[in-house]
Amino acid sequence: MHETAPQLLLGITLAALVVALSALARRLPIPSPILQVAAGAAIAVIPGLPIPALSPDVVFFVFLPPILWAAAYFTSLREFRANLRPIGLLAIGLVVATTAVVALVARALIPGMPWPVAVALGAIVSPPDAVAAAAIVSRLPVPRRVIVILEGESLVNDASALVLYRTAVAAAVTGAFSWGESVVRFFIDAGVGAAIGLAVGWLVIEAARRTRDSLAEVLLTLAGPYVAWIAAETLHVSAVLACVAGGLYVRQHLSTAVAPLSRIQARAVWDLLVFTLNAVIFLLLGAQSSALVADVPPGMLWATVRAGLVLGVVAIVVRLLWVPLGTWLPRWFDARIRQKEPAPNPKAVVLVGWTAMRGIVSLASALALPLTLADGSAFPHRGEILLMTVVIVGLTLVVQGLTLEPILRWMRFTPETAHHHEMKLARRETTRRAIETLDDLSREAGVDARDVTWLKREMQERLAEAQQHGGSEAGRRQLRLATIAAQRRMLVRLRNEDAISDEVLRELEQELDLEAIRVGGGEAR
Repeated sequence: MHETAPQLLLGITLAALVVALSALARRLPIPSPILQVAAGAAIAVIPGLPIPALSPDVVFFVFLPPILWAAAYFTSLREFRANLRPIGLLAIGLVVATTAVVALVARALIPGMPWPVAVALGAIVSPPDAVAAAAIVSRLPVPRRVIVILEGESLVNDASALVLYRTAVAAAVTGAFSWGESVVRFFIDAGVGAAIGLAVGWLVIEAARRTRDSLAEVLLTLAGPYVAWIAAETLHVSAVLACVAGGLYVRQHLSTAVAPLSRIQARAVWDLLVFTLNAVIFLLLGAQSSALVADVPPGMLWATVRAGLVLGVVAIVVRLLWVPLGTWLPRWFDARIRQKEPAPNPKAVVLVGWTAMRGIVSLASALALPLTLADGSAFPHRGEILLMTVVIVGLTLVVQGLTLEPILRWMRFTPETAHHHEMKLARRETTRRAIETLDDLSREAGVDARDVTWLKREMQERLAEAQQHGGSEAGRRQLRLATIAAQRRMLVRLRNEDAISDEVLRELEQELDLEAIRVGGGEAR
């Protein structure tokens, strides 16, 4: 018992910090990942509290699969395909460019660093992190297309960066390197990894169709990313793209495979899981800072920190230059792009260029560097690479994360209406189809006409609401939420007076909660 007490204390401390920092982040203009990293660094200096070593295997296997799967699941495939060109230019082109420039500067800053080691460092810090981007951007009023591009980039760039990383590490360890083999390997890894993800997604959906148990179906969705990751890693192909492809496939087919209760439960479980993983990742990232400092050779600490700051600035500048060039050059040289796509919003281009926080993937890749080369000698500059990676991650989180909200307020993006119009269209057409179905059912034997009339009146009221053009939708929503709150208070009063049971309260309260979510007040209290 005494041996497990420190670990239990650490777990309780992390849980308390997650709750406290989440509440604090809602009251401060500071993104929660920054608060979490700072709190993790504070934990590291508490005497007597053991800080677990952040193994790259744990990060790559425990944290990344569900986070990537969830990010893909909530990505619109239609919008992903529509923005495939800018996503590809960022996820592949920018990763290669950042890797090359960072490697060149690293060689200049750290004399004697071998080229393969410098390329490995460039690959480590080249991809912006899906976790960091989603955690910061999701709370800000960002244009929808910017979110799609950033999320799409984060889904794919890990795969291209890891291919460069593994190639560079293999060259550093063995002394052999082939560009042709690396290019071929990238396409093989990407293609086979995506195929594995699609196969796993298909298995999850087919199993869910036959299970007919909501909890088992939720468990299937949780197992999917880990199965995809293990299968891809076993075949030494892209586990990142396996999770991405699997998440996209499940999203396209889950609506017809499981019952409504399963979808509600799965959404709640996944929201809690991703929230917890995101928070724990950044807390552990901050907690590793003191241990990483200890790995730097004596006398090299401040030189390494300065090099990390310079390389972080280089990575930011490369992106700021690449994004506008990648946006405007294809339009200048290809008239078909100018005809098919509207001119990009310059403010949105700047925003995409500035939003590039690094995160846990970079740290995990640095931690995964081998300790020795093939001849038994130590891996060159491993300690310095670890510390520089932490500095770069911290620099991008603090500088870009803290400035995003002021920049967005200054840019004053025009509120988008496309999503609102599509919501009205969907509600109108689904309600109209429900009325048509009631008309068909009313002609069948054994159907009570009074039931049809009652339901049809409800559907017609919803159709009239969906077609409403006058008044204020925001005003109607506030009125509806006020009536829902009044109904909920009455339910609680009836329960307290023993007029109804707790079971009746739960069932009717769930109906009210679903209605509140439907009108967009899921977080109203």
